[in-house]
Amino acid sequence: MTYAYDPELVPWISMIPQLSISEYEQIRRDELEMFGKPQYVPPVPVDVRDVRVPGTEGAPDVPVRVFAPADRDGDLPGLVFIHAGGFVLGSIDSSHDDAMQLAAEVGAVVLSVGYRLAPEHPFPAGLDDCYTVLTWAAANAAELGIDLGRLAVGGDSAGGGLSAAVALMARDRGGPALCFQLLGIPELDDRLDTPSMRAFTDTPLWHRHNAELSWDYYLGEGVRGTEGVSQYAAPARAEDLTGLPPAYVTTCEFDPLRDEGLTYAHRLIQAGVPTELHHYPGTFHGSTMVKEASVTKRMRTDRLNALQRALHPQAE
Repeated sequence: MTYAYDPELVPWISMIPQLSISEYEQIRRDELEMFGKPQYVPPVPVDVRDVRVPGTEGAPDVPVRVFAPADRDGDLPGLVFIHAGGFVLGSIDSSHDDAMQLAAEVGAVVLSVGYRLAPEHPFPAGLDDCYTVLTWAAANAAELGIDLGRLAVGGDSAGGGLSAAVALMARDRGGPALCFQLLGIPELDDRLDTPSMRAFTDTPLWHRHNAELSWDYYLGEGVRGTEGVSQYAAPARAEDLTGLPPAYVTTCEFDPLRDEGLTYAHRLIQAGVPTELHHYPGTFHGSTMVKEASVTKRMRTDRLNALQRALHPQAE
């Protein structure tokens, strides 16, 4: 199909990796070469350290990279940051720049989660890791320098879907209390029946085939689209969205995930959850890889501003 991509993105599309996550083992080995090694230079000093958070109920420890502005005066907001990768790819290293930028430019303690990946570790392993880190962050807020009244969760793509699931779990389990959820181009619905998911079979980076593989790896073969899939696996299935924290949701025009993000944002609004929705025409899943495009700069600025408003409300 022919798509009306943003003109600044068009020259770069042929250079974006055209991957199938059926080759997930090879992609994991090559991810830093494919998607770029960390190169962001923060405008302020940021302390970075790797820790291991004790797993629960026999689960292994969870690797976490903690980013904290060095020159801080008092406690800062905390953000549990969950990387992208279709539940199958991604790592603390591949998301290093994103987490560093959020810590430096928002002014927050960011905990980047190295959650277990499918298919070796299907649902609920990765989600359990993310929720474990959230509870650990709350329990160790004083040591981490986190203001418990300003604890948030966020991520992009699968990380956005996992963030929505963590918010549901925190609500249903009585905490930790979250002040905000950042849902960037979120992967939310295993049923794969929206107009955008049916239409976009050949879009860059993410398309229907990868979405099918992603859910099959995460849920197990033959499970996606069937009855009984947990709302914590696929938050679009949640019937009740009341009582969730304020949300910031983004979608891209030529992204198979577009409509599930739009629908989830609308349902949050209808449930009385303060929600800000940004839809970006001409973009596709992963188009932010083209860092110099005006629309990419706008998307990043919008996200930083949304987090700044949510986590530093007294600064407005």
